[in-house]
Amino acid sequence: MAMHNPPHPGGIERRQSLEPLCLPVTQDEIHLGVARQSLSKLVNERSGVSVDMAIRLSRAFGLSPATWLGMQMADDLFQARSRIDEIRVERIQAT
Repeated sequence: MAMHNPPHPGGIERRQSLEPLCLPVTQDEIHLGVARQSLSKLVNERSGVSVDMAIRLSRAFGLSPATWLGMQMADDLFQARSRIDEIRVERIQAT
């Protein structure tokens, strides 16, 4: 069963890592080895988790890369389902 409005992985990082540890994005970018703008977009939920970022987040915060990517996929699928009526596809049938 699909989760209703699953959390964005960037928001999870912000709420469970940056805020409790009082880390500014600039400090976290140093730990992750990414540009501040990239990290800012992620934690502000304006971009998604790439495979590379999933590995970085895994190494920094301990969840597996598959977990980070699974959260991203759940969010992507939820967003796509909210636009399902806009997606026009013709069914392909074997002849």
